[in-house]
Amino acid sequence: MALPVPNLDDRRFQDYVDEAKRLVQQRCPEWTDHNVSDPGVTLIETFAYMVDQLSYRLNRLPDRNYVKFLELIGVHLFPPSAAQAPITFWLGSPQDQPVHVARGTRVASQRVEREEPIVFETIDDLVIASCELERVVKLDVAGAATDRSDRLGLEDFLAFSGVPVPDEVLLLGLSEAAPSNIVALRFRCHIEGVGVDPENPPLAWEAYDGGKWLACEVERDETGGLNKPGDVVLHVPREHEVALIDGIRAGWLRCRVLAPEEGQSFYSSSPSIEQLQAFVIGGTTGALHATVVDQETVGLSEGVAAQRFNLLRTPVVPSDTPHVIEVAGGNGWQEWSQVDTFAASGPQDRHFMLDNVAGEVAFGPLLRLEDGSVRQFGAIPPKGSPIRIRQYRSGGGQRGNISRGALSVLKTSVPYVGAVENRQPAAGGVDGEDIDNAKVRGPVYLRTLGRAVTVEDYEMLAKASAPGIARVKCVPAGTDDHEGGVRILVVPAVADDVDATMPFARLAPSPELLQRVATEIDSRRTIGARVVIEPPFYQGITVVAQLRTRAFADAARVRDEATAQLYSYLHPIRGGADGTGWPFGRPVHAGEVYSVLQHVPGVELVEAVQLYPADPVTGERGQVTQRLEISSNALLFSYGHEVRAVTS
Repeated sequence: MALPVPNLDDRRFQDYVDEAKRLVQQRCPEWTDHNVSDPGVTLIETFAYMVDQLSYRLNRLPDRNYVKFLELIGVHLFPPSAAQAPITFWLGSPQDQPVHVARGTRVASQRVEREEPIVFETIDDLVIASCELERVVKLDVAGAATDRSDRLGLEDFLAFSGVPVPDEVLLLGLSEAAPSNIVALRFRCHIEGVGVDPENPPLAWEAYDGGKWLACEVERDETGGLNKPGDVVLHVPREHEVALIDGIRAGWLRCRVLAPEEGQSFYSSSPSIEQLQAFVIGGTTGALHATVVDQETVGLSEGVAAQRFNLLRTPVVPSDTPHVIEVAGGNGWQEWSQVDTFAASGPQDRHFMLDNVAGEVAFGPLLRLEDGSVRQFGAIPPKGSPIRIRQYRSGGGQRGNISRGALSVLKTSVPYVGAVENRQPAAGGVDGEDIDNAKVRGPVYLRTLGRAVTVEDYEMLAKASAPGIARVKCVPAGTDDHEGGVRILVVPAVADDVDATMPFARLAPSPELLQRVATEIDSRRTIGARVVIEPPFYQGITVVAQLRTRAFADAARVRDEATAQLYSYLHPIRGGADGTGWPFGRPVHAGEVYSVLQHVPGVELVEAVQLYPADPVTGERGQVTQRLEISSNALLFSYGHEVRAVTS
């Protein structure tokens, strides 16, 4: 816990007034009117107010000194992290020339009342290619190829053999590669006899990267598995490239027949293709809830030690690549590397430090050592040299964790782009640390000195190891394989959908996130400590409730708002009484659910509440209960709440 901060002067305004009146009685007994109407009392209250302000400022000194001590031991505020999301740009119509979407293109959400829109910027260049279909090749399971390119549009042909066999392939060769593009395949086709289920055809669409086949995401399949004319719209992976197959050079896509799963219908005859076209209708690239700043000049060097320069935008969000400072010299721009401390920096080392929260660039100091000698920690930029930072990102925060489809406004004009959207919710946005949390973290940091020994050590180091982590919990490992070890439970920062629900799969941390935490903890743990890093166990919960609304209240609105309140309160990241996430291992009582629902506007009476344990994967419910227990390594996950609202 934080060290107690004493008040240097605990007197307040009324204390000063009362003390002054007592002194008046002792020294001026003839002054007997002490009412507030007396001009003398007015003067006393005026001076008491001024002294109260001085006392307040005096009492701020312990806080200031405490913060300065934190700076001395190397405690700095954690900066916010920026949410990321893939942004899809849809063309108004296919183009004859490639369409370039430059890095830094801005997209935003719709403005809602007085709230400012949420703005994302693309972090990579995107080229929406212009290509067409050049090759159509059938490939049977034995590898025999039949080229149908020359006869395409002149006569019908079977996409596969007469009765399709699993692993048969229809190869489609594009004139150009279409990495990160959206390719529409327009089929004019039909199928004779009994075919497959149009909603679940045994087909896989894949793209070739020159070495292996990668799965394509199917946006929509209007053909129902090549049963009828329509478009098949594919999102091509970014690794797609032009390659040689059987001596034919093209950007290859393929449709592969899959072995039927249990209960899945299969082809009784092959689809027949009359005509086939291919064209690009859009592309997808990554975007960040931050502003990307390139080549910003921060100032001119004065040629002295311990120089500091401020960036124009703050805070600076963490980046996968280290920040680089460039200093102009006789041989062009020289690169300076970012370090966490100048302790190991020599006079010739081109190092700098960056305070992400304050946006301050600092160069090495000149210090006098104990033996009286003077040492320069880090090189000094030459006097008069311009200093610039190559690139940084500013922004971030939890507000960027928006739902799917929320980004729909194109803020930067891009020719031929008709629409824009985020087809997946943004994730990874975390607010920056406040000073109160840093005060609590300071003693822990001083005690551990970067080593993981206690539960608090593991949690603090894991939370700081990677951006995009919403919550961390350390518990003893309970399995036989890891007996005596620790388990670090990681909850990623993710967003809800528009209706306040969240797919369960979204709570799974990415392998890259877990690997970053594992790398950091491995260098900090004690020798022999066995550490497991994984997501927590999620106990699904379904609430079934019946409400009685007030007179003239809209029952549908009350029902929807009550359901949203349940999802919000029983939330693993933003739930609980304090809104910081449902506590690990805390049971749920039906009584507190009554309280949550009773506070929904328009609710007259909560008539019934039932709690059901639920499996968030299968959706299977357990027996009704009034108290749902969860284990110490578990969090709640809301699954399919049902609320009925009846009008009084």
